[in-house]
Amino acid sequence: MTLLEVVQALDAEILYGQTLLDRELETCCGSDLMSDVLAFTKRNTLLCTGMTNIQVVRTADMTDLGGLVIVRGKRPPASFLEEAEAEKLPVLATKHTMFETCGILYACGLKGCSVKE
Repeated sequence: MTLLEVVQALDAEILYGQTLLDRELETCCGSDLMSDVLAFTKRNTLLCTGMTNIQVVRTADMTDLGGLVIVRGKRPPASFLEEAEAEKLPVLATKHTMFETCGILYACGLKGCSVKE
């Protein structure tokens, strides 16, 4: 699934990464615990989260995530988006809850993360 397909499925707003929407995603993870993201995500994973602090971008960079979806209509601060731009990490925003977001993406065929290989 590409980021463009995610935008369309979630009716998401692109906060950063308009030119990166062709990026292919392999899996999806819904979490607000960055320790779980570190433990269970794989390269090219899409992270769905309600967290909007800079640690999310740093965690995404460490784990080679493919992009972020901020859920529940939250808006990250400018510093978050500046850091995402520096790391070339696409950031989307949706009004859906995390549960709904993950369900929509699962129904579209995006697989979840369970055990790190």
